[in-house]
Amino acid sequence: MNFPEHLATLRKQKGMTQQQLAEKIGVHVVQLRRYEAGSAQPTLDVVRGMAVALGISADALLFDKDERGPDASLKLQFEAVCRFDPESKKVVQQVLDSMILQQEARRWSAER
Repeated sequence: MNFPEHLATLRKQKGMTQQQLAEKIGVHVVQLRRYEAGSAQPTLDVVRGMAVALGISADALLFDKDERGPDASLKLQFEAVCRFDPESKKVVQQVLDSMILQQEARRWSAER
């Protein structure tokens, strides 16, 4: 689902009219209609206001449920890591950071 559709769906799920949401985020209702029609893009400040007004995170506003986060093959492993003791979590984070940097360096080298 694209952003305009997602915004309209979330607004309706919260039982808000366009006028009510526009007032909460401090924009004119016509501007909110433009966001929901896809003819205008909100600024970061407006996105933040929308998230607060709708009681959700900016990620939930901008991304579909499965659009962000680990893919299914890693999800169970990340959930297991969440139950590790703090020191073990730190080790896993360091290993992941190292591997991510290594991959980014390879990608960067390939682009040159």
